[in-house]
Amino acid sequence: MLGPCALRSALCALSCVSWLLLRSGAAQRLKSPALPIQSEREPLPSKGLSGCSFGGRFYSLDDSWHPDLGEPFGVMHCVQCFCESQRGRRGKVLGKVNCRNIKQDCPDLDCDDPILLPGNCCKTCPKDAVEKKQTDAMLDTFDYFHDKSKEKEGDLHKSYNDRSYLSSEDLGPTESRTDFVAVLTGVTDSSGVARARFALTRTSLAFSITYKRMSRPNKIVFLDSEGNAVFEQKVPKGQSDMICGVWKNVAKPLLRQLQAEQMHVGMSTSAGRREETRGKIIKHRALFAETFSSILTSEEEKSGMGGIAMLTMSDAENNLHFILLLQGLIKSKEPLLVPIRVQLMYRHHVLREIRANITSHNPDFAEVLTNLNSRELFWLSRGQLEITVATEGQPPKKISGFITGRKSCDTIQSVMSSGEALTPGKTGGVGSAVFNLHDNGTLDFQIQVAGLSSDVVGVTIELKPRRRNKRSVLYDLTPEYSRTSGQAVGSWSRLEARHIHMLLQNELFINVATMHSLDGELRGQIKALPYSGLEAPRHELPTPLAGHFVSPPVRTGASGHAWVSLDKQCHLHYEIVVSGLSKTDDVTVNAHLHGLAEIVELDDSSTPHKRLLTGFYGSQAHGVLKDISGDLLTHLDQGTAYIQVSTKLNPRGEIRGRIHVPNSCGPGTRDEAEEAELDDLLVKDPEELKKDPNTCFFENQHQAHGTRWTPNYDKCFSCSCQKRTVICDPVICPVLTCSRTIQPEDKCCPVCDERKEPKDMKAPEKVEEHPEGCYFEGDQKMHAPGTTWHPFVPPFGYIKCAICTCKGSTGEVHCEKVMCPVLTCSHPVRRNPSDCCKECPEEDRSAPGLEHGDMMQADSPRHCKFGKNFYQNSESWHPWVPVVGEMRCINCWCDHGVTKCQRKQCPALTCSNMTRTDGSCCPECIDVTAADELTVKAPDKKRTWRH
Repeated sequence: MLGPCALRSALCALSCVSWLLLRSGAAQRLKSPALPIQSEREPLPSKGLSGCSFGGRFYSLDDSWHPDLGEPFGVMHCVQCFCESQRGRRGKVLGKVNCRNIKQDCPDLDCDDPILLPGNCCKTCPKDAVEKKQTDAMLDTFDYFHDKSKEKEGDLHKSYNDRSYLSSEDLGPTESRTDFVAVLTGVTDSSGVARARFALTRTSLAFSITYKRMSRPNKIVFLDSEGNAVFEQKVPKGQSDMICGVWKNVAKPLLRQLQAEQMHVGMSTSAGRREETRGKIIKHRALFAETFSSILTSEEEKSGMGGIAMLTMSDAENNLHFILLLQGLIKSKEPLLVPIRVQLMYRHHVLREIRANITSHNPDFAEVLTNLNSRELFWLSRGQLEITVATEGQPPKKISGFITGRKSCDTIQSVMSSGEALTPGKTGGVGSAVFNLHDNGTLDFQIQVAGLSSDVVGVTIELKPRRRNKRSVLYDLTPEYSRTSGQAVGSWSRLEARHIHMLLQNELFINVATMHSLDGELRGQIKALPYSGLEAPRHELPTPLAGHFVSPPVRTGASGHAWVSLDKQCHLHYEIVVSGLSKTDDVTVNAHLHGLAEIVELDDSSTPHKRLLTGFYGSQAHGVLKDISGDLLTHLDQGTAYIQVSTKLNPRGEIRGRIHVPNSCGPGTRDEAEEAELDDLLVKDPEELKKDPNTCFFENQHQAHGTRWTPNYDKCFSCSCQKRTVICDPVICPVLTCSRTIQPEDKCCPVCDERKEPKDMKAPEKVEEHPEGCYFEGDQKMHAPGTTWHPFVPPFGYIKCAICTCKGSTGEVHCEKVMCPVLTCSHPVRRNPSDCCKECPEEDRSAPGLEHGDMMQADSPRHCKFGKNFYQNSESWHPWVPVVGEMRCINCWCDHGVTKCQRKQCPALTCSNMTRTDGSCCPECIDVTAADELTVKAPDKKRTWRH
């Protein structure tokens, strides 16, 4: 069942040791040739957590997924895997992977011409043949949702179609986004009201919270369906009324509760004047259309009343649609009708008024204000319109709030590329912009361009073009552009309400015209970049990425930008956005962080400071890079490092940008920071440790997750806590070559007694002893100068295929692979499971050949292991994948111990009628008469044309 694991088994032993050493923090100076760069991944959960490990990822019980076999196989959409629970012999719940072919479950379709959409296994009928579902009655007034799937004719580019580009193309192929909202009102001595907006992507829940009439909270708490706190985040001090955060790795049961609208969120202030607000997290379709918002509060103290208004404008007319979510206006639990008045006001003057009825069971209300005049639109753009809701009863209850542009923690930004220009080109230039919208309608902008073919003559904010060569310019920012700096920085204070609406709906573009391209050499869509929770300085201009910066320059239509920062632990936070990459192919993008300005002059296999940041689909990527070498930190500090994005077409780099991150992260500083972080972890209050679900209890003591210690029962063991599970491994002492050894009292392993070594013995390399020895991150211990040991890497334990030495002269740790001898027997064995090298059995020491030798044991032409089969060098075959069977359209071959696979290349066809016969990898053209004959012979059209 574990197909992807078998695919990589041939490289497992070699790459695992290198990856573990990189994670341990040792000085990566292996004497063997450099290994392939591996992507940074989070470590798998420990053995104490129930679930399934599959293809380098961990899945919770009851999870399902389509296996990704990597290039050239890709995602197997017709295979679905499940993590099923089963009980072991001792009753412990374990996870088991079960995969099956789901193509046989595809339904029969009634349409004549079914289509196969990307990322699907089964064909579906076109959208035109599927009846549209009716929208909720409450949303009928939101004409935003009406007929938005229809494409308008005459558009210049499909990407410019009216809102059709608002799909989730920026997300990965397996990702989707769900929006939620919550209205938080006072429950304990609070008059505060807050509005929380959430975005769920896979298992990460990002949230943006704004609040009124309360002190700044000090923590955010998420509550499950039973009222238990399941996640808590401390709020940093600040003056803003915006709180941003991300809840990562939300557990599967809690995701179900979230989708079922069974969870709550709460905020509380410090103990001095404790205020608490709470609200239910719900889905709402109006979130997709919302461009203006308001928080409604009461002037009464501790009333527990509040609400929010979500507003949007019509596309063609000046109509303002709104939905009210109200809390606390009706105290009675009976379903009584309560009349209310909704007023639109300017400086206490009533402009519009609507009367309606609400109930305690349905206190929400939706309506439309038609034909706003120019004055009302102006006040709306300046944040001066106020919306009030009041009950008709005595005494009346009233809540109100000012309407402003929608607030969130997302960043309004744009990447401008020549590939997205009205006349697409490949100039290698780049443009980057960051915007900030204020409550009064003022728009701050920071724009930079580089690598252009000629001087800039225009920088404008525009609508999408209705006709070719008919640009719709809204604002001209050219007067703010400086040719010296290549930047335009300023504010635009005359933004109209319609344009605020279009800005927050990602419907505006920024265009850069040059002398050689008067219509625009660079162009980019202005859109929101979702908040990721990383410590990236999004308020600053990012680092531009362009083909112009590659050496030698690459003429490409792609460009990008990146935000980069270092935290106090010297971990690198990065966010990358790219634009203009070819969408015709399934382009996998790789981003690397380099530490040499002229890295392209060196061969990739010998690049010492090249680190893979991530591989990503779409146009966005973000993450954290840890265990950065001292040399790379120095390059970051000096501004000689750069980020490079490579593609299949340009594997040596398509776009690049130099980054400068001033820092004081020397080797000593970084160790002190990490030790301080560890000390903070160790000095936790014992009572706090008990509450932590990841804490381990061992030898009558609570140990925090990630800590390591020597147990009391035996100093020759090393233990670590990995999410409620204690893992203890015996200390493996390395073999010493000296004749005299001593046994330190506080150590488990003996060391060489160099002072009493006979003169005729081969003396070890003489080093000047470092008074403190070496600190090794793997076991977090100091090692005496000249000592050797097998590295300890939790949760895997001791790695006997590597040996580390403390260089006393420098205090550095030098680790290298254990080189296994070449064996001549056909069936080598590993005497102990923990041994690194295999040996020949006594009865087979002289047997010739190496039929099933270990890859690490042979220096002659290497064999390949694929699945359970072994192949000779240069041998080729069709791979066999469990559940699917033999894949005849993919050829694999053995290249000196490395398995390489490639999908058969199909010729491009120009005909409109194509078919694919059974057993064929590529489609073929058929003429119309042949198609008619086939149709006559086969009355069941679905069965005939299905393939």
